[in-house]
Amino acid sequence: LDMIASGPTVPDDGSDWNDACKLVEDYGLGCGGDHELPAAVLELLQVGKTGNLDDTPKSKHPAFSSTAGLTKLCETVLVGNNDAAVMAAAEEAEELGYHPVVLGTCMEGEASCIAGVYVTMAEMLARQRINFTNDEISRTKLFPIAKLPCALIVGGETTVTLPPRCNGKGGRNQELALTAAVKLREMNLRDVVLASVGTDGTDGPTDAAGAIIDGGTISRLASCDDVEAFAKEALNHHDAYNLLSKLEDDISLIKTGPTGTNVADVCIILVR
Repeated sequence: LDMIASGPTVPDDGSDWNDACKLVEDYGLGCGGDHELPAAVLELLQVGKTGNLDDTPKSKHPAFSSTAGLTKLCETVLVGNNDAAVMAAAEEAEELGYHPVVLGTCMEGEASCIAGVYVTMAEMLARQRINFTNDEISRTKLFPIAKLPCALIVGGETTVTLPPRCNGKGGRNQELALTAAVKLREMNLRDVVLASVGTDGTDGPTDAAGAIIDGGTISRLASCDDVEAFAKEALNHHDAYNLLSKLEDDISLIKTGPTGTNVADVCIILVR
């Protein structure tokens, strides 16, 4: 619970000022570092480290304790999580005629790498469309992870590692989607749609919750001779938002506005 929205209503027994200062040192966030934090933030951390500023409340704080006959001043009730969001998506997919496969709710890793995993799974599923001759033996047909049409559904949160002074605009869901779009084009894989969204309605410092792409997304780039090279250049600069904004259909960026909740990300891959 202490990880949800930074846990303002639950005890913080797992960290203190020293832990925060160590992160600054380890990741080059200090003065002169590659990712230098604002001076006011660094000053605040030093004030806290020297004991001149209270730490976040621990379990022994009066707000989290109770005495005989008295009710706790603070009680937290968990009403939703990523598992609930993923399972709801699976139920909806089944209602729409897809065979849902839930891959889990703890997906982590670099967004670009995770995109490759999803496209590989989609490619294996799509092999069921191939018309094999009587003399051929297709283990893909014998052992598919699901029948077509299929919906792969997964929850979690990926990561985008940014280089120093990166000027690109986007978020982990947009980068995952754009990477998948490039890979689908490279593999000439059609009838596959991928949508990756943040449940809070915000993906990175943008007004988009995420993006939806298919095997023809990159081909729809306007005013560009070498669309694939253009897309890869955008990925190199972590600039998925600006590239997806250039699409002729203008529907790839998913813009829901703030949803008022946050239960991580959900990614859905549809294969027909």
